[in-house]
Amino acid sequence: MSQQVQGVISRAKGAPVELTTIVVPDPGPGEAVVRVLACGVCHTDLHYREGGINDEYPFLLGHEAAGIVESVGQNVTEIVPGDHVVLNWRAVCGHCRACRRGRPQYCFDTHNAEQSMTLEDGTELTPALGIGAFAEKTLVAAGQCTKVDPTASPAAAGLLGCGIMAGIGAAINTGGVTRGDSVAVIGCGGVGNAAVAGARLAGANRIIAVDLEERKLEWARGFGATHTVDARVSDPVEAIRDLTDGFGADVVIDAVGLPKTYEQAFYARDLAGTVVLVGVPTPEMRLELPLLDVFGRGGALKSSWYGDSLPSRDFPMLIDLYTQGRLDLDGFVTETIGIGDVEEAFGRMERGEVLRSVVLL
Repeated sequence: MSQQVQGVISRAKGAPVELTTIVVPDPGPGEAVVRVLACGVCHTDLHYREGGINDEYPFLLGHEAAGIVESVGQNVTEIVPGDHVVLNWRAVCGHCRACRRGRPQYCFDTHNAEQSMTLEDGTELTPALGIGAFAEKTLVAAGQCTKVDPTASPAAAGLLGCGIMAGIGAAINTGGVTRGDSVAVIGCGGVGNAAVAGARLAGANRIIAVDLEERKLEWARGFGATHTVDARVSDPVEAIRDLTDGFGADVVIDAVGLPKTYEQAFYARDLAGTVVLVGVPTPEMRLELPLLDVFGRGGALKSSWYGDSLPSRDFPMLIDLYTQGRLDLDGFVTETIGIGDVEEAFGRMERGEVLRSVVLL
């Protein structure tokens, strides 16, 4: 039988979010119902509210979550009720051209639950990134559930579901940072500081954090930045070059996603260096670079989608590092809030006052 629970929805573009009753159906074949324990407040949820993703309102927001499997549908064998899981939006299909080539981290046909959650009047909800976890319970595809160590704090573990994985993966998976590399990260919010932490894990010997706010630069030092650049008073390209013996960094990660910051990243890298775009641009943005510079500087220009992660591989590994004290996921949790406090948390996020607000349920 279906269940009625409380969830946070966005009814219209720009309108404040609402806490209301939603209906969660029993899981069908290949599906699972998860009791949500914690869910981070991510910029992507704000993009949904503002119409930046699509216009399929009403949205059930929330996607950066950890919880416990409550029930599963037919043909589900990889998880059972009682499993502690982190939810992911890359439930790989196993049969697309990327999966067949042994590259499931690039799966082109990821899937979500077939059934819809609804409002009490039957209006179908569009769950953010196919998850919808600002709710006491949510319905997802079983492949969106990645089992993790149950001793891990749900508030910290859930952050791997989106932003923190995106940043760590941008450094390790997409950027290929390795021992002895120099790395620069432009933009030190949650994703950028996760990239700093990822570069530290990978053994980079020089990690340069760039931002306009001293608060964020201080956070970056805590996650492993060896040098910081205040972009209000210093040109980031010149500063990064000065800190890398005049050459530029081996890997530069743009965690902002503006044409200006991407251009800075492009010119702040060493010859044959790598630029990684992980900040999300908006549709109207355009970039102009001299094609001769693109050719002459060599290297690689990459974008990083979900940190090129494979949740079944990466989530348990990163949780192990967390439980060993080698990855400070707790440091990303600026505050914990109630499910009715999401709208106010959006404001604090926009003002740069938090790395992550986390809803506890």
